Amino acid sequence: MPACPTVTTSAERYWVLFAVCAAGLILPLEYTGPAMALPAIERALGGSPIALAWVINAFALSFGSAVMLAGTLADRYGRKRIFTLGMASFTLFSLLIGFSPNVLVLDLLRGLQGIAAALAMSAGAAALAQEFQGRERTKAFSLLGSAFGLGLAMGPVIAGALVQGLGWRAIFLLGALIGIAVLILGVPRMKESRDPGAQALDKLGSLTFSTFLVFLTFAIMQIPQHGLDSLEVGGLLVGAVLCLWAFIRVERGQPRPMLDLRLFGNGRFVGVQMLPVATATSFIVLLIILPLRLIGAEGLSEWQAGAMLIALSAPMAIVPFTAALLTRWVSAATLACLGLVVAALGLLWLSQVPVGQAGMSMVWPLLVIGMGTGLPWGLMDDLAIGLVPVARAGMATGIFTTMRACGEAICVAAGLALLKALLWRELANADAPGPHLDSAANALAMGDMAKLQPLSRALLPMPLETLYSNAFASLLQVLAGVTLLAAACSALALRRPGPKGCQASH
Repeated sequence: MPACPTVTTSAERYWVLFAVCAAGLILPLEYTGPAMALPAIERALGGSPIALAWVINAFALSFGSAVMLAGTLADRYGRKRIFTLGMASFTLFSLLIGFSPNVLVLDLLRGLQGIAAALAMSAGAAALAQEFQGRERTKAFSLLGSAFGLGLAMGPVIAGALVQGLGWRAIFLLGALIGIAVLILGVPRMKESRDPGAQALDKLGSLTFSTFLVFLTFAIMQIPQHGLDSLEVGGLLVGAVLCLWAFIRVERGQPRPMLDLRLFGNGRFVGVQMLPVATATSFIVLLIILPLRLIGAEGLSEWQAGAMLIALSAPMAIVPFTAALLTRWVSAATLACLGLVVAALGLLWLSQVPVGQAGMSMVWPLLVIGMGTGLPWGLMDDLAIGLVPVARAGMATGIFTTMRACGEAICVAAGLALLKALLWRELANADAPGPHLDSAANALAMGDMAKLQPLSRALLPMPLETLYSNAFASLLQVLAGVTLLAAACSALALRRPGPKGCQASH
């Protein structure tokens, strides 16, 4: 069999597109859906606020750690083979999570589920890059972005309805059912492809990079509790820097590295990597944290909170594909950066909505954020892949998806940590008793306001809702600032001409 066979008919190409997009429907539900279920998981399994936060962080961290290696595996062993392995593992772990007896087991399985998701998505995106070229490739990746968007649009309301009607375990069982459908209907019709020049796996590079991410994420999560100048946080940050240095040394010594560091000398490549950091800041963090506010602080049911989040996520089902059509008249880079500015303005608008007004006053800014983030959502992958030869599409998707996943993992961890720090500050300014500050800030950050009402009535001069509103508004303003900064950096970098010899972005 040839090393890189091509798909000979349009029908076969579109079966590849179907399989990858169907897989793309699952990930948003399995990543963000548990945020809707955290209060229910706490009621059923218990667990500390930190253990519950790892229900989200474990998936994001393992996905980000494994996705670059997954792209290399897809190039070396075949995109269809790795996609199949990833989908089968993802389906199995989704099924097992539904029977978790405690939070520790759930967190461990979520980590394994993230690794399986990395295999599926890196191989799937590389398969699309192999089968589609030029404007057709732009449309294919925009459809993949829309599939993600559809999962995001339906995910909150589906997760909320499942939690309220069938329990939190139903979220993961649904993921298993969809995975089975992809394996039966899509995978048998995919064609195999690989990079004929792929070499041995970069095991040491994978180990050092994964360890770097673990140290960095743990450090971010420990900052609110111990402080930036503490020995615990300092040690973790030093460990992260050493692992990053070791990773760079390893990659420089590889004849065909997992991460080609020369790409970072290309300004356009660096500019593209800023886009997923911005979308993580403006959109993903909100998808994780906002349900905690809606259920805990606003007092909405899981179903009501999911319905409210449709305003944020529904544009993702339409805007990414629309953005691809607009590239006939406006460059993808311009559309992406313009969308991020719109999303930042939506975050600033949302920061003006206090707790207790979770109606239309919240819906409109959420719509603006969703529409703004939707513009770069379906264009980013094509911009990234257009910077490398098609034979190394697995590496390109691995690098970009790593930046996307790592940005999401770090931004979500940082968002939760920052919210806790802001709540701690508000409680301290309100003269809350010192012994209760850490536990109170932890409980508020996870949306568990009911536990603190006695403290509020007895010891605080203002309602908890006011304190929470102030902290949440400050968080949104920081997110808006980071989004604008990333958009500006990306816009400046993407103004430069693209490298010669690579695919053109459309």
